Amino acid sequence: MASSSSPSFMQLALARQTVLAGGVIAYPTEAVWGLGCDPWNEQAVNDILELKQRPVEKGVILVASSVEQVRFLLDPLPADLQHAATRHWPGPVTCLLPDVKHQIPEWVRGKHSSIAVRVSDHPIVRALCDAAGMPLVSTSCNPAGRQPARAIWQVRRYFADRIDHIVPGALGGNRKPSRIIDIVTGQQFR
Repeated sequence: MASSSSPSFMQLALARQTVLAGGVIAYPTEAVWGLGCDPWNEQAVNDILELKQRPVEKGVILVASSVEQVRFLLDPLPADLQHAATRHWPGPVTCLLPDVKHQIPEWVRGKHSSIAVRVSDHPIVRALCDAAGMPLVSTSCNPAGRQPARAIWQVRRYFADRIDHIVPGALGGNRKPSRIIDIVTGQQFR
């Protein structure tokens, strides 16, 4: 049985090496299994989009281990918008942040002027982001139109050997994917 505690040093080292080499990892999140990679590596992001059969225009979420890891996105924003985001973190809420300095590449942002960001409270997600030293792409582990994987066997069934590394562990306690909130308008998307 998988544990929700942090992965071993060796598992984290392998996941870090995979991400930094441009690979794709699968890992448990708060509610479903996710696919992740280095958001600044265009080929890695394209590999995830191809696996999912997801158009680049939709964009993907960035997940971080701490507010400090996404401070570069928050600092250009007015204090009230910074607070609108940080009051939800860490936790299962994804905030749409204006990318006013265009710091996130279009292959992550998609057709949007904002970027979807979550500071996770899941120990494995946090450990992975810390090991990589950066926020990671986080998108549900499933082909478009299929249910997100909720077990490691589903990850393997969907993608078999097309993922570079699977980080073992358990999902968090959430039954639904993270809420998405636009911090400028307050609109909730899911």
